Amino acid sequence: MQEKICIIIPCFNEQNNVIEVIEETFRHNESATILIINDGSSDNTYEFAVSTRKARIIDLPCNLGVGGAVQAGFMFAARQGFDYAVKLDGDLQHPPDFVSSLIAELKNSSCDIVIGSRFIDYDGFQSSFTRRIGIGVLKSWAKLLTGIAVTDPTSGFRAYNRNAIEFMAEHYPSFDYPEPEELILACKNGLKLKELSVKMRARKSGVSSISSSISLYYMVKVSLAMFFIALRPTEKALKKTKEYDS
Repeated sequence: MQEKICIIIPCFNEQNNVIEVIEETFRHNESATILIINDGSSDNTYEFAVSTRKARIIDLPCNLGVGGAVQAGFMFAARQGFDYAVKLDGDLQHPPDFVSSLIAELKNSSCDIVIGSRFIDYDGFQSSFTRRIGIGVLKSWAKLLTGIAVTDPTSGFRAYNRNAIEFMAEHYPSFDYPEPEELILACKNGLKLKELSVKMRARKSGVSSISSSISLYYMVKVSLAMFFIALRPTEKALKKTKEYDS
């Protein structure tokens, strides 16, 4: 029986990229289900995605942010019984031909999540100098909180096995910038992580949600969120507490 793979692509105002993202993803992963999460876009992202006839589409009625959109994708993957899920950005930074490599690494290791990293071989687009400084800070913070070294804590190019899909469907951080927080949440709850070198690209069109004007705000907000996730009990313990209180 063929294993089921869901490629989750959150999109907000990506009308200039969404058709190419879908076409390229389909070309390299014809047997996978491509799932576009249209996160309340105000442009023609939804219409353009529909026009390809190569993707399933969840059309959110309002903008939830990356975290909420991705969690919607995990909920779909969990309910539909997918064996693996891959999270892919809708701005063409993540080459879909690496999807098979991420899935293969999941199958060949005992990990639950495989992260595509720019900073293992330093090949491809490396982001701006100021962004790399911020990534370095988050990398050190994540290691301090978890004891695990992750070279690319902000990478959104990640693959998940069934165990991780079910966990993230219920507990994925539903905030603006969830990737670093996801690392802490996963490690704290016993999910095993591994990185794989990938060659990323620069955004082809559109504007990143993290501009230079809000980069300091981003760092403070994410660092605090990581810290508080590290402080709180595991999700299993929280669930037991809630059940006891009720």
